[in-house]
Amino acid sequence: MERAKPVLLTLYILFLMLPIYWLVSMSFKTTNEILGSFTLWPREFTLENYRVIFTDPTWYMGYVNSLVYVSLNTIISVVAALPAAYAFSRYRFLGDKHLFFWLLTNRMAPAAVFALPFFQLYSAVGLFDTHVAVALAHTLFNIPLAVWILEGFMSGVPRQLDETAYIDGYSFPRFFVRIFMPTIASGIGVAAFFCFMFSWVELLLAKTLTAVEAKPIAAIMTKTASSSGYELGLLAAAGTLTIVPGAIVIWFVRNYIAKGFALGRV
Repeated sequence: MERAKPVLLTLYILFLMLPIYWLVSMSFKTTNEILGSFTLWPREFTLENYRVIFTDPTWYMGYVNSLVYVSLNTIISVVAALPAAYAFSRYRFLGDKHLFFWLLTNRMAPAAVFALPFFQLYSAVGLFDTHVAVALAHTLFNIPLAVWILEGFMSGVPRQLDETAYIDGYSFPRFFVRIFMPTIASGIGVAAFFCFMFSWVELLLAKTLTAVEAKPIAAIMTKTASSSGYELGLLAAAGTLTIVPGAIVIWFVRNYIAKGFALGRV
């Protein structure tokens, strides 16, 4: 049984990687080859699909727009969640548990529920079709998630750390930035990772709140139909490139994520 475990693990990993390999393989094929025959690798290797993406502003600006509002959302969500999580972890006040649960209910609601209210609100205040609009809309879901994750890490830090810092003459802002935040760096990394990923893959709000200037790549991918049908090779190339930012983020916060799953509330 022990000898079979590496084999089973390898087969399981290959099974998980199969869709990714198939997507990458399709990105180097023409649409005619994809529809015409079943091949494990490209018969006519082509970079035309990637050339279209990197030379057509309609395509590459989709990635730029997505990265801009996702980065904004991640920063806003983590910065707003840090003091809120500290309050929940260190203080007890009337209705604290109910408020904490209410925050999580925002994460339970589907995005479709808020699409129309956000659309009308941002249209009225002139934020429609801006990166800020999508970033703020996604905070409705990501701030509660970040608060929940960070509160678990903060509750694991002894209160004596706070008291010792105050005795040593640290002001609260100085203590929080220079001592407390480095202590929960793993939690901040985990919270930032999940905020980034949830904002990156969300489509409905991003598509509803944008039109031209801030349209994300996911919305652009839904409009690749032509007179001859869908451009499958181009879609596969675009899909392959959407994996890259997430992979890069995972690479930089991989140590924090490992600690987060081991120690934090994830």
